[in-house]
Amino acid sequence: MPDPTTARLRPLPMLDAATQPFFEAAREGQLLVRRCNRCEQPHWYPRPLCPYCLGDTEWMPVSGRGTIYSVSVARRIGPEPYAMAYVRLDEGVTMLTNVVHDDLDVLRIDQRVEVVFLPAEEGWVIPMFRPVDS
Repeated sequence: MPDPTTARLRPLPMLDAATQPFFEAAREGQLLVRRCNRCEQPHWYPRPLCPYCLGDTEWMPVSGRGTIYSVSVARRIGPEPYAMAYVRLDEGVTMLTNVVHDDLDVLRIDQRVEVVFLPAEEGWVIPMFRPVDS
């Protein structure tokens, strides 16, 4: 089976004023989330107001390492199987994302993962995750 991290070019991400900094940082190999300036809680999905206290937020770099909280493999949708997962980052934020691996049957809850930046159209990249110890 081909390496899922290089096998295909992903579609162009949705770029607008709210997402551009996220994807520009990803192109530089950095994963960002938003953090509140008032209560300092990091959160995902990025939004300009904190979901906890409605304070203003700013981008914050994170390690890109975490654990799989929940995972589901889709085998009958699209041309190839893929895994959707909630990944809890070491910083405490939980993200809905894809996990890539050449054998999706090895994915499990509490498995350690790290971010990988996969190629997309027009030179952009999409952050996804892969198992650390595969």
